[in-house]
Amino acid sequence: MQIVGVMVCNGRIDDERLRRTVAARLLRYRRFRQVIQEDPDGLWWIDDADFAIAAHVRRSLLPPPGGKTGLQNFVAELASMPLNPARPRWEFNVVETADGNSAIVIRIHHVIADGIALIGVIHSLTDGRADAPPQTGLPATEAGAPPTPGRGNANDDTGSGIWRTLFEPLVDLAQASLSLGGNLWGQYQGLRRDPAALRDYTSVVRAVAEEIGRLALMPGDTPTRFKGTACTIKRVAWSQPLPLAEIKAVGQALCCSVNDLLLAAAAGALRSYLVHKGDAVEGAEIRAMVPVNLRRAGDGEELGNHFGLVALELPLGSDNPLVRLYATRARMTALKASYQAMLTFALLGAAGMAPRYIEEQILKLLTSKTTAVMTNVPGSAEARFLAGCRIEQQLAWVPQAGDIGVGVSILSYNGRVQFGLITDRNMVDDPQWIADQFGREFEKLLWLALLETPERLLDPLLVADDVNALSKRHDAHAAR
Repeated sequence: MQIVGVMVCNGRIDDERLRRTVAARLLRYRRFRQVIQEDPDGLWWIDDADFAIAAHVRRSLLPPPGGKTGLQNFVAELASMPLNPARPRWEFNVVETADGNSAIVIRIHHVIADGIALIGVIHSLTDGRADAPPQTGLPATEAGAPPTPGRGNANDDTGSGIWRTLFEPLVDLAQASLSLGGNLWGQYQGLRRDPAALRDYTSVVRAVAEEIGRLALMPGDTPTRFKGTACTIKRVAWSQPLPLAEIKAVGQALCCSVNDLLLAAAAGALRSYLVHKGDAVEGAEIRAMVPVNLRRAGDGEELGNHFGLVALELPLGSDNPLVRLYATRARMTALKASYQAMLTFALLGAAGMAPRYIEEQILKLLTSKTTAVMTNVPGSAEARFLAGCRIEQQLAWVPQAGDIGVGVSILSYNGRVQFGLITDRNMVDDPQWIADQFGREFEKLLWLALLETPERLLDPLLVADDVNALSKRHDAHAAR
């Protein structure tokens, strides 16, 4: 359960300056200097008495054949290896690429923080210009440190215990501007003032029970080669970056959000892969768990995990990209108006404090009905510099629990959008094919937005012939 990222930097990075930068800026978060200890009372964060920055920021050799393929193989190898539990669970590996540049492969265990928080943490390591003065020194405290020096519950990084785990999602949900009715919000405020009044709020209990019931009774999605028994070997791939301005313009023309557009393009790429392999796709729909950020505005660097999950069904059955796009938009709109993100957050938090068997059953329930995990994380809008080197490219991959074998990550940086894919070898041994197809699926939507009138775009069936012509042209281009 590690989040893996790559930063490709222009030129050779100075190892000593990088270590000083990481020591000064990353280690202000106490979690990065702590390990997890288990005893009869539970799991606890404790300070690592033997912590050494050199054990976490080090240089590695890029295996042959070098280049992008060598870097992908290196990232996949690291993604397949667990982090050392005897040390704080994170590391930076610096490798030199054949073109004279450097790449930094970052691994951070999900127990430390979620993707939104880590984007903020990594951003704090960087500067807006190459000649920014380096920082030195190790701060004594961490933002959000445990209340007891040297020891904090690993299941509760805020110190507020079961109360936050079960009910604070209501606050997070409201702050995230998701749908939380005024009546329910008033009930929550009353509950905070008088916890004993829980028995009076039957509507809250009913809403929770109904949503959990829907999750429990959720049918399995279409069996495809993307599902199976996971092994310990991963594959990673990434696409050529796409201009964010173009994506926004196409989204505006098609009356869709950037997120809807990118998710639909990902669905098209996955569908094309199944067709390429000769698999049946008629009526196929696969379910992806999509994380929803439940943090308050301004809490981007607060560590811990503060996200819910919504189960998005990706329409793979249609060969019409507009049909897939509009179906994705409608389903995401419905999910945003539901309690699902809030309740999965509370459910997973409660599962973490339940006996191990119950926790395993809840996770099994969620993962058995899911084919992929898909996330869309915004990075810096402008180019950044790390230890004096300009970051040219940023990539990230999300972990997958259980037998989920596909992880899709979409990350924006410096006006470009990067599509990344991590797969289990048993299910997809050649994810680069899917990554390359992602750009082609977006191009289909781009050409439709340019060539069709707004009236025709409202009805995907009106442009079916044009869609088929575009598909044939793209297939011929791919064959060459």
